[in-house]
Amino acid sequence: MRPFLTAAWRNLLMINFEADPAVLKPYLPAHTELDTWNNTHYVSLVGFLFQNTRVKGLSLPGHRTFEEVNLRFYVRYKQNNEWKRGVVFVKELVPKPLITFVANTLYKEKYATHPMSHQWAYPDETSLAVTYRWKVQEEWNHLSAVANRASQSIIPGSEAEFIAEHYWGYTQLNHTTTGEYEVTHPQWRLHPVSSFDYYCSTRVLYGEGFEEILQQHPRSALLAEGSGIAVMPGKKITGSIV
Repeated sequence: MRPFLTAAWRNLLMINFEADPAVLKPYLPAHTELDTWNNTHYVSLVGFLFQNTRVKGLSLPGHRTFEEVNLRFYVRYKQNNEWKRGVVFVKELVPKPLITFVANTLYKEKYATHPMSHQWAYPDETSLAVTYRWKVQEEWNHLSAVANRASQSIIPGSEAEFIAEHYWGYTQLNHTTTGEYEVTHPQWRLHPVSSFDYYCSTRVLYGEGFEEILQQHPRSALLAEGSGIAVMPGKKITGSIV
């Protein structure tokens, strides 16, 4: 099957918070259930860079490289007695209106357009500093971290594996129908994070239900190297809900 979209996702900064499942359930797509690690529900603020973006093999000038910041949580879907682990996006921010239009129209996602920028720097021979910024009304928000420039493999069974290793996206289409799409990529390596910071206009972007979640001290921060990715064409999951 030919991918719908191909790109490279680079320097994925994920800041992770414990979540109240009652806040997440209104966003839960039909036929999926909330997933946990060590009995904890998570949401993550994720910033990264798209590079060499192509839709159905074609690239559009001015739309090949751009930032994205999203808020996501974690679900699973049982198919043929096997669990698929995936993510649901509360909202995805990009700087290009055309990307917002295509994603919302074809995948029924919840994209929004905001001014954005990023900076990658090397403070010394061993460090990597990554920052993603986005403007909400007249206020600049940010995610930032300093990490070890050397990367390491993900430890099986770890919190990092739970957060980073997801290959399915699920979208709430209506009360009985869910969109599903696969994202393929190799397992990412991680840069160990030594410090991080964030600021988010939570109420404006996500509503007051997420304010308490994102005002907590984060449980962790991860910085993944990233890789080439392919987003496969989506399908619908339908049928009665047990």
